[in-house]
Amino acid sequence: MHKPAVMNRIWFYLILAAVVCAVFSGNLAETTKSSFESAKLAVNLALGLIGAMTLWLGLVKVAEEGGLLVLIARAVRGVLVKLFPNVPPEHPAMSAMVLNLSANALGLGNAATPLGIKAMIELQKLNPHPHRATDAMCLFLAINTSNVTLLPLGVIAVRAAAGASEPAAIILPTLFATTCSTVAAVAAAKFLARLYGPEPAPVCLEALAEKKETPQETLSLTYQLPSWEKAVILGSVLLLLFGFGKMFWQTPSTQTLKEAVSFGIVPLLMIFLLAFGYWRGVPVYEAACEGGKEGFKVAVRIIPFLVMILVAVGLFRASGAFEVLASLLKPVTEPIGFPAEVLPVALLRPLSGSGAFGLMSELVARAPDSFAAYLASTIQGSTETTFYVLAVYFGAVGIKDPRYAVWAALFADFVGVVAAFFICRLTY
Repeated sequence: MHKPAVMNRIWFYLILAAVVCAVFSGNLAETTKSSFESAKLAVNLALGLIGAMTLWLGLVKVAEEGGLLVLIARAVRGVLVKLFPNVPPEHPAMSAMVLNLSANALGLGNAATPLGIKAMIELQKLNPHPHRATDAMCLFLAINTSNVTLLPLGVIAVRAAAGASEPAAIILPTLFATTCSTVAAVAAAKFLARLYGPEPAPVCLEALAEKKETPQETLSLTYQLPSWEKAVILGSVLLLLFGFGKMFWQTPSTQTLKEAVSFGIVPLLMIFLLAFGYWRGVPVYEAACEGGKEGFKVAVRIIPFLVMILVAVGLFRASGAFEVLASLLKPVTEPIGFPAEVLPVALLRPLSGSGAFGLMSELVARAPDSFAAYLASTIQGSTETTFYVLAVYFGAVGIKDPRYAVWAALFADFVGVVAAFFICRLTY
């Protein structure tokens, strides 16, 4: 008889703790209401993902048909082959992971999620046990939840709006904390992989070894661009890059930086993916529609997983169990100088991104230049909503047993909070 997967236990005990606390705290009405509201929220989130998934998986399909994913995989194969030895060096999963981690680093959440799901779909093609996460999946998810963040733009914007004297002061602390958490994620995943034992070789690894795919073998080329059209495309891309740089350098303020990255990089990335495919002779509209079909199906498949995890988290918050957990940890955190008002942000972050963001925003609005606001901002910018990512990424490919992915991701979150506290005490 197999032991239940860790997510079964976590989900069950979240709900059990919520119901017990609701009974003794008198929050039954709020808890009941939260169950329906959380289910509705989960469906709305999934519906919102349908458009983003359809668009971005369509764009990635264009890049894939043009051979861009293979080129990216070749460029970074040295590092990724060591991290993911069971993934073929030029497999599309490699480049999809690079694109996802890059988007996360720049704070492009709307683009990062579809790219991450694309990577999971490609990794699933190598999975000999379709309902059980592979070592590569566990490591990718752990890195994804602790990804190095270069520009925590959302948090910077909140600090600027609240009147903080240095809104962007959290950039270096956030970079330090996320670097520490990413290293911890890799170390934890590699250590736990040894404890869980070796996994079977990917099902298509031998086939790929016998037949090495090249970009030319996978392209759907239908035409050759004339020279004048290539010149138009190249000139347009250069003009866009010039305009992007000019917009930033003319008025290098925090707000301009936020606008340049948040609103500029996404369209530039879209144009780059499409221009590359069009340049290589890919029928871009047809390829995008074909990839979009896959995105639509995946977004619908995620709904049950999102509903179940968000309902459990919603019940846990509404019942008062979250406050009980925070009070139990106060005797540990107060002696080391960890602000009591920041503890809820750290505890809630892996469970609810919007909830933690709200708590952080309240602290910043109350005292924008305080140590508590500085620490809460760094924690918000350097950690991830772990259980949401687990539900979305594993739900997209039907993984029921995440193996050690949860523990590796939560350990990375813990290291991220500790590193944030250390660097904030050092630099405040």
